[in-house]
Formats: sequence, structure tokens, C-alpha cells
Amino acid sequence: MKTVSSKKYNPDQFEEILVYFSNSIHGKNNEDEILWDLAKNCIAKLDFVDCVVYLLEEENNQLLQKAAYGPKNPKAKEIYNPIEIKLGEGISGHVAQTGQAEIIGDTSKDPRYLQDDEFRYSEICVPIKIDGKVLGIIDCEHPEKNYYTSQHLRILTAVASICAFKIQNVRADLKIKKEREKVFQIEKEMVQLKLKAFRSQMNPHFIFNSLSGIQYYITTSNKKQALDYLSQFSKLMRFYLKYFEKESVSLKDETAMLDTYLKLQKMRYGNRFSYEINLEKSSINKEAVIPSFVLQTFFENIIEMAVYNQYKKCSLKVLFKVKSSKVIVHIGFKYKGEKEERFKTPDYRAQFVKWEDQIAFLNKYKNYQIEKNITFNKYEQWKEGEVLLSLPNL
Repeated sequence: MKTVSSKKYNPDQFEEILVYFSNSIHGKNNEDEILWDLAKNCIAKLDFVDCVVYLLEEENNQLLQKAAYGPKNPKAKEIYNPIEIKLGEGISGHVAQTGQAEIIGDTSKDPRYLQDDEFRYSEICVPIKIDGKVLGIIDCEHPEKNYYTSQHLRILTAVASICAFKIQNVRADLKIKKEREKVFQIEKEMVQLKLKAFRSQMNPHFIFNSLSGIQYYITTSNKKQALDYLSQFSKLMRFYLKYFEKESVSLKDETAMLDTYLKLQKMRYGNRFSYEINLEKSSINKEAVIPSFVLQTFFENIIEMAVYNQYKKCSLKVLFKVKSSKVIVHIGFKYKGEKEERFKTPDYRAQFVKWEDQIAFLNKYKNYQIEKNITFNKYEQWKEGEVLLSLPNL
């Protein structure tokens, strides 16, 4: 078989091809468009008869055929019988593995050669790489021996570099876009979570019952109790409105809020439970900041469940301990309940956020590492135990 003469390019033609390709892919915003432009337009200008462009799929270490020119591209942007090549397999796989371009003058003498659609003697394989990382491969074949030259190699290497740079930019832009979308989605879910937590605190049952309690004391001429009830209620509302849009709250404000909330609930439910809130002596002068709307939701769930299940003589003892990186909350509880625990909740509470779901979200996206441990003992009808919460000191 005779060896044909390859077309030779002068410097101006070389430059023209590179400028054409650079301009052609300038407005391309995805990898498929870039690779098809490379195969259909740039390779066509080189008068090649066959070319396949691969992308490296790092997860599976495989080269995937993404664009083609010649017999492998019968029409439009289609690839005839696309194949996958493992990293290190065949000439393309070997070049992808080493990152070094190769020219094969006679593929019949190269045991690595893999026939795709038909056998061809000449092959040139150039990696699409940037910063030493291989992104894909430009693989061209010709039916004649020794067709490809060092000039072809220089042109394809330059084209591959332009292609790699563009792909890297597209991927970087896509990564930024995805990260922004992720942040936006997290922020959206955070708002929804806070709305649910806020709704849990401001649920109609709580508000209407509180207002009914105030009304009751007014109609019974118990002005002192009515004013106390109204004062606690307004204080709580101001706290909720103040911290609704904030992600954190000082421990000092949180304990004041908790005291107000529990006092209001105690008045609302006719002293059906007692509580005590303390700060460990060693923590008195220490400042701490914790996530907002975490403790409120937790205690709201405790009170509502206890009252709804008609537990008697309920008592809560809360102790805060401030550490350098976290705040420990000891909640001792004791109550008298039925022999068989019911643990029912009102139907209307199904629409409110579950504390566990709230914490799972915060731990996942904010890395708060909030933990809850419970010890629980039963003595006939008496039950007692302790909840240990670990909150981050922000």
C-alpha cells in the first residue's frame, strides 16, 4: 500500500484554524456543543476523514464517545454505534492514562489498536488536558499508512488546549451555579423550617387559649393576674418577632424567653406542671450564643404532649452549662402517668415541624452537631428521667 502525502499547513493557515476554533466555541455554554463544534467544524477544516472525541468519565474510569466526524457521524449530532473504552485500554485509553499524545503510522503492528467501525492504518491520539489533568481525547484515523505528521500533532495539541480551557470554564461556571442553587435551596428550606417552628409557637390554639385566659381574668376582676398574663404574652410575642429572621440567640435571652414561655403555659394550663430554670454557677459569667428556635420547639413539644396525655404532677428542672464550644442543657423530668404510655399528640400538630426533623436539617447543612440523649425510668405509675441536649456555642 502506498503512503499518501498529507496536506501541509503554513503558519497563517495554522493560526487561522486556531482563531476559527477559538471564536467558534466562544459562545458555547455546555460541553456537548464544544465537542461537536470541534468534531464537525474544526476537524473538517483539517481535511481529516475520521475523528471521534471522547470525554473521560472519572467515576468509572471510562472514555465515552461524545462527538464524531466522518463515518461515525451519519447525520446531525448522532454517533453511530457509540462505544466505551476503559482507561488504559486501546491506544485512546493508553493516551488518556499517560496524558501523552501519540502518532501511529501502522496500526496493524500495534497490539493496542481497537477497531471501531472499520480498520484504518494511521491513528493520531491527542489528550484534551489542562493542569496535567486529562479531560478527554481527540482520536483521528486514516485508511492510509503514515498519514499524520508532527504538524498535525502541533495543530491538534493546540486545539485540544483551547478545548480543555473552555471545558474547564464551563465546568467551573456549572459548579458555581450548582453551589448557588444549593445555597439558595438551603436558605429556602431554612426559611420554611423557621416558619414551621414559628407557626408551632404561634399556633392558633396557643394564641386563642392565651387570650381566653387573659379574658377570663379580666371578667373575674382579677386585674393583677390579667396584667401579669398579658405582660408575659406580649414579652413572648416580641421575642418571637425579634429573633424570627436570626439564626442565633444569646443564652441569656433564650433562658429569659424560656422562663416567660413556661410561665405563660403554666398559667394557661392552671398550674398542671412546675418548672425550675438554673444556670450552673461556673457558667454565670460566661457568654454563649446558641441556634434560635431550637429550645423553644423542644419545650413546646414536651408541654403539649404532657398536657394532651393528661400527665399529672409534671415537673421540669432545667440546668444550663456553658462550655467553650457547646452549651449543655440538662432537663430533669418527673410525672405521673398511666401504666401503658400513650404518647399521643393532637391532630392539629401534624402540620408543625418535628423537632427531630429540624435538628437533622441543622446538623446536615449547618454542621451544628446537636445531640439528644434520654435516660428514662419507670416506677409503677411514676416516671422520671433526664434529657441531655448538646447545642453548639456559636
